[in-house]
Amino acid sequence: MFTRILIAASLLGATAVSAQTAMPFALDWKFEGPAAPYFAAIDNGNFAALDLDVTVEAGNGSLDAIPKVATGAFPVGMADINSLVKFLDQNPGAPVIGAMMIYDKPPFAIIGRASQGISDPASLEGRILGAPPPDGAWAQFPIFAAENDLDMDAITVEPVGFPTREPMLAEGRVDAITGFSFTSYLNAARLGVPEDDLVTILMADYGVDLYGNVIIVNTDYAQENPQVIANFLTGVAEGWADAIADPAAVIPMLIARNPAADAELEQRRLELSIEDNVATDWVMENGFGIIDDARMAAALEQIATTYEFTTTPDASLYFTDAYLPEGGFDLSE
Repeated sequence: MFTRILIAASLLGATAVSAQTAMPFALDWKFEGPAAPYFAAIDNGNFAALDLDVTVEAGNGSLDAIPKVATGAFPVGMADINSLVKFLDQNPGAPVIGAMMIYDKPPFAIIGRASQGISDPASLEGRILGAPPPDGAWAQFPIFAAENDLDMDAITVEPVGFPTREPMLAEGRVDAITGFSFTSYLNAARLGVPEDDLVTILMADYGVDLYGNVIIVNTDYAQENPQVIANFLTGVAEGWADAIADPAAVIPMLIARNPAADAELEQRRLELSIEDNVATDWVMENGFGIIDDARMAAALEQIATTYEFTTTPDASLYFTDAYLPEGGFDLSE
């Protein structure tokens, strides 16, 4: 059972939380396996015990929630922190910041087919790559390409929509696609591509030293309601802890929101995200939700290898631990 860490003491001056504060949450993607922890926090009463009435809206890619939260349409959301860095560089002072790291190891990947010549990064040259423009993995592809000395002119990039991405791979119309490892791999397999024909090239295993998706908050809202934000992040951690302890138990809560989903497939997707992205060795040793300052500094340097900052990058503009307990949350309890 997850032990809630009280952090009110670190939020001196916070106003009392009113009963059942409405908290709409802009998810990064559809209601698939990795969304189950948020529904678990709702159905298990974690959010309610923290006086929150949380509703979850599906998203359309890792970049989707950033403008929703920056404009104040949503107080909280989930997005790719690397895309957030670029957004804030291009929109200085926008009221949005990362507040809780979810994917310590990012799931940015290229999913290809061995039968069409995909085996490693170099094999992408001379091939067709399907990439949705709003895709978080595609957003990091220039760094991946630079780290692996790929000739971008030798790769034919085909802009595709999210609904057609995996079908095009299954039909052989593209040789590989960008996407999240646990999303695109399983979606392609479900469409009939033999799993022994699918090749997952995880960018983090090939020189991309970035963080992944993060809970983002509207800073104007957070400054006025610090305890509400702290409570929301606590509920999120409790939901993930429950999912890690028993993935099978939280999948029915997801299926209740997405009856068309395949429960077995989504449980596998959730388990992949836990194993590869969330409950990493670093997180289990150091805490969930926080970041390593040195790694973040290195990530910003890597972003700068393919992106020209308009101002000097400053990690404090992109992430804050002000609403987290010191040392993050312990997912092992």
